[in-house]
Amino acid sequence: MLTKLKAKVQSAIKVQAEAANKIGLTPNTISALGMVFAFLSALTYMSGRQNLALAVALLLLSGYCDMLDGAVARLCQKTTPFGGFLDSLMDRYADAAIYAGIMLGGLCTLHWGLAALLGSLLVSYSRARAEAAGVKIEGIGLAERAERIIIIAAASLFEIFWKNALEAGIIALAVLTNLTVIQRSIHVYKTINKREISEA
Repeated sequence: MLTKLKAKVQSAIKVQAEAANKIGLTPNTISALGMVFAFLSALTYMSGRQNLALAVALLLLSGYCDMLDGAVARLCQKTTPFGGFLDSLMDRYADAAIYAGIMLGGLCTLHWGLAALLGSLLVSYSRARAEAAGVKIEGIGLAERAERIIIIAAASLFEIFWKNALEAGIIALAVLTNLTVIQRSIHVYKTINKREISEA
């Protein structure tokens, strides 16, 4: 949903990408930094409601790294198949850590947290399987990674003033992520079906 906006933001951070490249930061290093920020955010969430502003700051830094690594890779011609694989793998660890931190911090109920985590992982898995089948899936669905980070960050800030706001955000993610999986499944089915008819 925010894929087009993400592309514009990546274009806007061209200066930062060039600066990162000049000081020797590779896309893989930036991806690793993003995962570190995500794990630190998760640990902060585990402490409960008292450090939510810090948890959000670390979460947004992780999201920034996720944009910057792609910008550096494209701008400096450093895209590699393994780099794409590693970035995706680290993103999944980061996502899982954030949800685990929120659940372990008692900021949402376990069943909704697990439903949101499962949906988030399946959103990414559905993209990987679709692309393996030759179907472009980026931009399909309501809850890609950028949207998920924004929802968690916004709900966390509201939680500072309104208890259970983060729970509401997690419930929304549980619904939206699994709805995204359904949207992608329908898109893949239609695309493959259309391809098979045209090839027949």
